[in-house]
Amino acid sequence: MPEPIDLPELTPAHLEPGTLYLVATPIGNLEDITLRAIRTLRDCDLVAAEDTRHTGMLLKRLGLSKRQVSTHKFNEAKRSREIVELLEGGGTVALVSDAGSPGISDPGQRVVAAVIEAGCRVESVPGACALVAALTASGLVTDEFHFVGFLPVKSGQRAKRLAKLLELPGTIAVYESPHRVVKLLRELEELAPDQPVVLGRELTKKFEQIQRGLPGELLAEYAERKPKGEFVVLIGQAG
Repeated sequence: MPEPIDLPELTPAHLEPGTLYLVATPIGNLEDITLRAIRTLRDCDLVAAEDTRHTGMLLKRLGLSKRQVSTHKFNEAKRSREIVELLEGGGTVALVSDAGSPGISDPGQRVVAAVIEAGCRVESVPGACALVAALTASGLVTDEFHFVGFLPVKSGQRAKRLAKLLELPGTIAVYESPHRVVKLLRELEELAPDQPVVLGRELTKKFEQIQRGLPGELLAEYAERKPKGEFVVLIGQAG
């Protein structure tokens, strides 16, 4: 188990009663977390976590001991009602996913919608986000981009979705698993062989890598080795 990290003495967070706080957590490097995020996690009444075991390890390294409830895609509806009830009673809840900003290709959106519908406050505690980390380092156009999370798994739906996306202006951004990133590069080699692609892998971790090239060039890099780690795939415009 990694050692706890040394933190400066932090003043109280002054959280507003009846508020759901969307707290971004590290995507790799523990130092991704902000001081505001630490204070919010420390001073809230409840942490609603995608995986309480994962978040429990983060809290332990931060020297925090908090009450948690699991809040994932299979129980979001039920948990939303419980969170709203706590907020209506004047409590404060910090919602976190396993990594990055909750609600961005992670559970959270349904909870936020339910809290807003109930007339309670929602406040973002921004921080690490794999999409932003990859996009800003890509060298591709950033003034217009289209993020679609994960592509469909089924080949027919996937090809149709990808073809539609490639018609859009600006940069296209998707998340992809190491098991399917080579498949995506093959699809891009067929549909858009002249469009630049940037792969952001293991972002903010020890073995972070940004790979740039045409689909065929990037495919060649994985001819002899298996991809590892989660990927952000960015597709630029040709020429």
